[in-house]
Amino acid sequence: MAMSEFARPIDVTRLGAGETVYDIAASETERAALAKRFDLVALGKLTARVTLRRLPGGLVRLTATLAAELVQTDVVTLDQVPARVDDDFTLLFGKDPGDAAALDPEAELVEPLIDGRIDIGEAVAQQLSLAMDPYPRAPPA
Repeated sequence: MAMSEFARPIDVTRLGAGETVYDIAASETERAALAKRFDLVALGKLTARVTLRRLPGGLVRLTATLAAELVQTDVVTLDQVPARVDDDFTLLFGKDPGDAAALDPEAELVEPLIDGRIDIGEAVAQQLSLAMDPYPRAPPA
């Protein structure tokens, strides 16, 4: 597994029967690396509350709430655009995603569980990239 800028690997074989909650926050160095990765002017804050729960069949459900403060570049004027992202998301991880999606197009997509680990920091980083405004615009003057 390649290390991400915001690596927080969790060994899911050690998870208990109930929910396990992790509060994570990106350091200044991690935020700077993520800002570069996502082409941001700055990433001033990135925190998340991540809950992992074991499910039948070797599945693990990740539920998270993330909060970020960032500065993007206006796609037209190149002005700096401050933004706040608050997002809730859920992911499902399993050892062998198999052909579930092919069999049932309504089925929830199962992410691969690699070496019995889930990198919850990388999951949060990827969700942040999806939740950001893809075409930031500064408010009209």
